[in-house]
Amino acid sequence: MRFIEEVVVEEFLPTVRSMLAGELRERDLTQSEVAALLGISQSAVSKYAHGGVEVNDEVAGDDRVRELVETLADGLASGEMTRVQALVEAEVLIRRLERGDLLARLHEAAFPPLAEYDGTFDVHDPEGELRTTERVRSSVRRGVATLENTSGFAALIPAVGSNLVEALPDAATIDDVAAVPGRILDVKGQATVPGEPEFGVSEHVASVLLAARAAGSPARAALNVRYGPSLVADLEAQGHEAAEFDAEADPETAVAAALSDGSADVLYQTGGFGVEPVCYLLGDDAAEVVAAVRDVC
Repeated sequence: MRFIEEVVVEEFLPTVRSMLAGELRERDLTQSEVAALLGISQSAVSKYAHGGVEVNDEVAGDDRVRELVETLADGLASGEMTRVQALVEAEVLIRRLERGDLLARLHEAAFPPLAEYDGTFDVHDPEGELRTTERVRSSVRRGVATLENTSGFAALIPAVGSNLVEALPDAATIDDVAAVPGRILDVKGQATVPGEPEFGVSEHVASVLLAARAAGSPARAALNVRYGPSLVADLEAQGHEAAEFDAEADPETAVAAALSDGSADVLYQTGGFGVEPVCYLLGDDAAEVVAAVRDVC
């Protein structure tokens, strides 16, 4: 694991200090004066100003970094800018470059797993996409681990397999829903999971969840299991509300019709031509739907 702060300290800071020390020396400031302004030793100033410190060419070649350095050098040398103001200006640029920009790219290069994410992200944003997707993926991972260790769950896996899915808060497509790739299968009485949770790998269960959300359900997670009248009765006895939908109708229309009379959190269909009977449990997150299944196993 490598933090973006390490990139700032090891790549950005030495480069900017080296550039700034050189610019200040060109403005006829002594090493002692430069050291006082930058809060470093005179020997460090000498190293920075004379190329004794390795710099990052990508940082040094960025127009915004060069503009910042020149602005700071002019302001500090003339006395028109305080050290506090210089620090603030530098911090503002650092935050900007961390948001899907130069420092974010350097961070991805230093920590390749970050490159798996499409688009831009701010690694510091507590409500950002990166943190949210990882939390959803982790939620599904924990739920799957629980299912693997739940006695009797394998018997509830339908022939087509089960899947545990959880959607991002503003999910619009199956690409916004994390699930098990390839589905959970019953292998000799044991629930078997083929891989780590991913986004966009569940078409069927994710589509049912998205249809339920489009119909007004607040659910963000779903799990499909083998249908049986006794299972539905057991779930209702646990306090769940069940509703049937037509297996042969358009899924979005059928789910919407099933949810039109209330807020069911158990949807089921009793089969059709070439369609296996299946029951879908809905909940706030993966843990909630898994807990509902454990209660009836």
